[in-house]
Amino acid sequence: MVMEIKAYYELAQSRLGERRYTHSKNVAAAAVRLAHKYGEDPIKAEIAGILHDITKEVNTENQLQIVESGGIILDDICKKSPQLLHAITGMIYCRDTLGITDADILNAIRYHTTARASMSLLEKIIFIADFISDERDYPDVDIMRRECDKSLEDGMLYGLGFVIPDLVKRHRAVHPDAIAAYNELVLNK
Repeated sequence: MVMEIKAYYELAQSRLGERRYTHSKNVAAAAVRLAHKYGEDPIKAEIAGILHDITKEVNTENQLQIVESGGIILDDICKKSPQLLHAITGMIYCRDTLGITDADILNAIRYHTTARASMSLLEKIIFIADFISDERDYPDVDIMRRECDKSLEDGMLYGLGFVIPDLVKRHRAVHPDAIAAYNELVLNK
């Protein structure tokens, strides 16, 4: 890795408010726990966890500039869903500014909000760690945590089964990557 893990924590603390930094630390801790449980590199999991929201507090205009400078072409859903941008800009920031070249870490950051079909073990871990971090208290979080302890796939299926209907109920677009991830999980069950 380009930096020591401690430096990633310091960077996250400098770029995020207290609540978001606490969340990022909790995601990193959950990711390490899941990595040990499921056989992933805990260092990679910790790095992806602490950095997953690194651009979350950047304003939309600047995020769009990061996307453009990073050479990413946004689909229509991302263009109209600014809450999805931080995953893309976080990946670009980690790649272009921090010099992280590990594709698995970059993809774990990139797909932690939408998921996608054919996710790697690390990608699943970060997606789930974001759902179950210690400060989370949404309805059914305890069920989500139990599902994740059964298997990553059960946790992902439960998480996507929570998010997709919630987006539909609120008349918000559902990213095709989320649908693809859900369908793959259901079809492979």
